[in-house]
Amino acid sequence: MKNSALELNRRAVALCDEISRLADSLHVGYSTAACGTTLYDFGVAVSGSLEAGLMLARVCLADLATVNLANSDPALGPWPLVEVATDQPIAACMASQYAGWEVKGENFFAMGSGPMRAAAGREPLFADIGYREQSDECVGVLESAKLPPNDVCLDIASICGIEPSRLTLLVAPTSSHAGTLQVVARSVETALHKLHELGFDLSRVMQGMGLAPLPPIADEDLAAIGVTNDAILFGGQVVLKVTGDDASLEAIGPRLPSSASGDYGRPFIEVMASHNNDFYQIDPLLFSAAEVRLENIDTGSHFTFGELNPGVLQQSMGRR
Repeated sequence: MKNSALELNRRAVALCDEISRLADSLHVGYSTAACGTTLYDFGVAVSGSLEAGLMLARVCLADLATVNLANSDPALGPWPLVEVATDQPIAACMASQYAGWEVKGENFFAMGSGPMRAAAGREPLFADIGYREQSDECVGVLESAKLPPNDVCLDIASICGIEPSRLTLLVAPTSSHAGTLQVVARSVETALHKLHELGFDLSRVMQGMGLAPLPPIADEDLAAIGVTNDAILFGGQVVLKVTGDDASLEAIGPRLPSSASGDYGRPFIEVMASHNNDFYQIDPLLFSAAEVRLENIDTGSHFTFGELNPGVLQQSMGRR
């Protein structure tokens, strides 16, 4: 991937300008930290909305993907589906959307995603995918129930190499309309990250499309983390269009869906409890869609691995 060619942060900045114009209709709040960082509230002290969630997911993806709501799948249940499609899957999902930045401060923690990660470039992932970028303005998304304090804004800006006033942070709790939707919009990203963990050459992936059911809003963040993950683990469907040989696809495919993990088979909140509610103790190979289809555009072959699990999905949705 050509370094900085797509200007992920600049794309996100343009989308944030649109969000600022629509803030009232999106039910999104706006404020400025003492250091000058722009803060958008997508559900901390405001209601947010589904439309705001679609916009937030697009920011996570550096506006390199379409994100839409689709009709429910009767095989899964009554929930609408979050549909994602991208022709730039590595840049959109891995360099931007993946929540690879643990943002910490005094009495503050958030999972950080968005194109600010590409400017920071701290994760080993960026060396693997060959993408970093320099930008004088950066945008990040924080999954948190609090707006970040001033010292956290200063720290993020410093790591990104920009002035704090040139940083924009969008914040949503998982248990909010926007927060729930933006997590469920990660179906393609989870499959790509799983491929990366398995040592697959991601440069072979040309396109990605995904669907996952949108659960009802949970009443607190831990429950929301459970149902949003279950939406993908048991109800997510991903299609990746790839190049190269068929043999490597047939070899890696059985390890690709969520069902290949030893932690598979129970609602995510139960898996979390069995690991002392420590997200990072869970088998990282659990995180993928229930069903992944690999379509080889060079040979015309296609392979489907895994299957939907409506039973566990409905068990999860019913306990929110």
